[in-house]
Amino acid sequence: MRELMRSLPPGNRLIQGLDPEDRDALLGIATPVEFALGHVFNEPDDLVEQLHFIDSGFCSSVAVLEDGRTVETVMIGREGVLGTVASVVPHHAHTRSVAQIGGTARRVDAGRFRALSAQRPGVRDAVGAYVAQLQGELEQSAACNALHHAGQRFAKWLLRCHDRVEGDTLNLTQEYLASMLGSQRTTVNEAAQGLQKAGAIAYSRGRITVLDRSALERAACECYRRGGD
Repeated sequence: MRELMRSLPPGNRLIQGLDPEDRDALLGIATPVEFALGHVFNEPDDLVEQLHFIDSGFCSSVAVLEDGRTVETVMIGREGVLGTVASVVPHHAHTRSVAQIGGTARRVDAGRFRALSAQRPGVRDAVGAYVAQLQGELEQSAACNALHHAGQRFAKWLLRCHDRVEGDTLNLTQEYLASMLGSQRTTVNEAAQGLQKAGAIAYSRGRITVLDRSALERAACECYRRGGD
């Protein structure tokens, strides 16, 4: 399924999967936007006023602890939409939403989206199915973070990044990777070196190149295969 995701035409898969009339109605209230690496869409407790249907690049929802530490909870690329917490009722963000790789999106006012989805069950059901997928991912991640070692989780996370970008190179610093995984920089470095020795990746100065995707998949925990992306 994930190889199919990489081979599909550019654009948001959720929007592409809508019936033509629903797709046109949604695009009629959407504004094309660009976002840069590190762009913050929402901070915790912000009112979520917009949904972003990702066309390229990808973003993360990141839990922020009182001591400043962060850890990624979910990743959102062109398979879905950022801001689903406000797709049914007005709501405040639980996490920080931040771009990991710059890209483009279709921005929709949350209130206008709720009005549209009330009129068009196809739009409502498509986003509802995506919300259910995210819930399953969160539940799987709880087990993953508790039971799988850093090397497995690191391989899983790289695969999920690779699924959402064009090409095989990811520009990600040690600090950023550690933040996403909730690990120390030394732990990330050890995991990366292990994957490099296995021939799965090349790793240097914040740049990771996937050399052997099959080897990376073998190194990842079962949660990658069960993620449902």
